Amino acid sequence: MAWTIAIAADAVQIAAFPLFAEGGISPADSLLDIVVGFFMIRLLGWHWAFLPTIAAELIPGADLFPTWTAAVWFVTRQQRNADVSYDASYDVSYEADSKSPSSEPEILPPGPAPAPRR
Repeated sequence: MAWTIAIAADAVQIAAFPLFAEGGISPADSLLDIVVGFFMIRLLGWHWAFLPTIAAELIPGADLFPTWTAAVWFVTRQQRNADVSYDASYDVSYEADSKSPSSEPEILPPGPAPAPRR
């Protein structure tokens, strides 16, 4: 969904260039960027890649470059790489029926704290 919104926003800005030529002082450009930025943050969460995108949208003529599409590509690429590296580093060597305490501390994956052992 984020990809669709980003590509559509960039396509509108390129196709309707006369409406968006003024950059940040164009009301149509500002409104479109605010709406797209809101949806990107709601769909993908806050990411630093959105700041340069918003700054580039303020520059007249910079709307010819697909900045929203590039930002979504960057954010989703980083999220995908983080998921892959997390899965690759997760080691399932815990045996549930092992009663002997180990000399090494138990390392838990990131997430909410487990219930305390009693």
